[in-house]
Amino acid sequence: MTKKIICAFMAMTLCASSAIADEGMWLLPLLHGTVYKNMKSAGLKISAEDIYSINNSSIKDAVVQFGGGCTGEVISDEGLLITNHHCGYSSIQKLSTVEDNYLENGYWAMSRKEELPVEGLTVTFLKRMYDVTADLDKTEAKARKEHKKDKDLENIVIQERIKRKTELIKSAEETNPNCKVYVESFFNENVYYLIITKTYKDIRFVGAPPSSIGKFGADTDNWMWPRHTCDFSMFRIYADKNGEPAEYSAENVPYTPQKHLKISLAGVQEGDYSMIIGFPGRTTRHRTSVELAEQLEVNDIRIAARTVRQNVLLEDMLADPAIKIKYASKYSSSSNGWKKWQGMKLAFQNLDIINRTKAEEADFISWCKEDPEKRGVYQPSLDSLKAGIATEKESLKEYTLLTETIGRIEIIQLAGSIINGGEDARKIAESYFKDYSLETDKKVAKAMIAHYLENTSGKYPFPVDIENLDIEEIFAGSIFSEKEKLEAALASENFKETIENDPATKLYQALKETVKETRKEINKGSSTLSDARKLYTAGQLKWKKTEAMYPDANFTMRLTYGNVKSYSPKDAIIYNYYSTLKGVMEKEDPDNWEFVVPEKLKEIYEAGNFGDYAMANGEMPACFLSNNDITGGNSGSPVLNAKGELLGLAFDGNWEAMSGDVMFEPELQRCINVDIRYVMLIIDKFGGAGYLLDEMEIVK
Repeated sequence: MTKKIICAFMAMTLCASSAIADEGMWLLPLLHGTVYKNMKSAGLKISAEDIYSINNSSIKDAVVQFGGGCTGEVISDEGLLITNHHCGYSSIQKLSTVEDNYLENGYWAMSRKEELPVEGLTVTFLKRMYDVTADLDKTEAKARKEHKKDKDLENIVIQERIKRKTELIKSAEETNPNCKVYVESFFNENVYYLIITKTYKDIRFVGAPPSSIGKFGADTDNWMWPRHTCDFSMFRIYADKNGEPAEYSAENVPYTPQKHLKISLAGVQEGDYSMIIGFPGRTTRHRTSVELAEQLEVNDIRIAARTVRQNVLLEDMLADPAIKIKYASKYSSSSNGWKKWQGMKLAFQNLDIINRTKAEEADFISWCKEDPEKRGVYQPSLDSLKAGIATEKESLKEYTLLTETIGRIEIIQLAGSIINGGEDARKIAESYFKDYSLETDKKVAKAMIAHYLENTSGKYPFPVDIENLDIEEIFAGSIFSEKEKLEAALASENFKETIENDPATKLYQALKETVKETRKEINKGSSTLSDARKLYTAGQLKWKKTEAMYPDANFTMRLTYGNVKSYSPKDAIIYNYYSTLKGVMEKEDPDNWEFVVPEKLKEIYEAGNFGDYAMANGEMPACFLSNNDITGGNSGSPVLNAKGELLGLAFDGNWEAMSGDVMFEPELQRCINVDIRYVMLIIDKFGGAGYLLDEMEIVK
């Protein structure tokens, strides 16, 4: 059956006749056949080999996974890298102090010596990926034949596949030094690729605008159009003298990339070709209606808990500049998902996602009924999925509540980190207290415990009498509440005993035990779901073998292509495809931290001297829309024109189509991008760092 699935997958990518040009997160090795023809029809002017090549430099060699959760691109032959401001946000926060507040004031290194090392930050290049499904299936077939009478056949098959994966990985590692090699599954474990990557660890902060520009609009404008955020930050990749990855050293040199992107100042027009290459995170476009309904219920739990916590954090952040720096990244990472899930719920309702998914399932069942083999093999997967959800649902909801409430109390998190950190305990403590406020954590603890008690089902009793906890007493008696107390404990001979008896440790152990209990039922359901999803997706691949299909996003490199395009969110409303600096001035509100406009930017606007960065009509562009298919992880991805030149950086989706991770909406779904001309203006005229442009290859 698997061999048929592979053939169907290849047929869909090569011979499809009804692909939607602006939908799809395509694997780069498969940019040929109909997919490439559709790209050419949309306006592409370069070859597939120019985009992805294993023998020559190509665009994929200029695109990196930034920090594990975003995308960045190399824009000079000296390793200069650009990504979103919100992608670099945690690194900038880590480097900031009240005296040197790079988040609030921005930063520009005026020489290589002023470029700031960011501990722990990495960027990863894709070297190559290739399909090993047939190889693994051959191994499985051989194992089944040789051990068909063995009672432990299924376990033997699993072990033989693991063994073969290990052999493939080791073989690739031998010919790819300093690289990571792994096997990744696609289409819910129906297809497998071996992936080779190389990670660089000496990454230095070069520059970024103040948050009033790089995060303009903040939570209010997040996921919204029109948008006016100049969402970018800049870093540089350093390597050893041989160009290989190395830990930070003063002896390291700027990395010379295989490829860097040219920057286009030509701008965009409605209908222009656009493509985005990046590392999209997670989509669930092969899920069923019962799975999606569960997803909404779980999201509601997250939204409610994060609302409580974020309100506490924001109150303290606005009251104290030091706390604002400490909690800026924590708040931002929490609020992004919080707002996305609210938009997703609204989009599910407005676009009738659940019922549309049910209709597709009904069509699938009709297809299955066409012959006994399909009916017997694929149709039962839907019942198995329902059973898996029924098994895990209530436990998953309780698990989510626990981890979003008690699990968010920092003193408990630190206790767990120290217990599990071994020899790194002192290093963990040092990093932790830099961004910690005892009083804020107390407030969060009280609010989170109260929210948990109000919403728990009681199915999993907490081992500690949490209802009568004295939070003040716990924090006063815990070594994890203050740096000096923890350091003294770590230096003492009986620190293990001290830690074990600490009140925060007892809360951590109680939380761990309760979470473990919820996981038992979740794991039972997950096992059923995993097998059923694989079978259901296999059926879909066979059912839709004449259509273009692409696997769900899973943080592997993908390409999406389409066009610059406006849209209409409601009757009688049409959103233009671009915004301008004028909109920044119109949104200005000096009394609202989200919409403060720096004086220097206002001066640049009033002078109107935008030079080569202006549009033909003299206006200064800010952001633009395209119908490219993106999700989280694509943040910072290069938006490229038909020649593969950089037009801008992808940084957001639009509110009206927040169900896009589940179902693409061609008429409504848009990618929001910062125009590279706005980026260049800020670097050059606002930041006074025009020298950086000298190492870029800029075309008009």
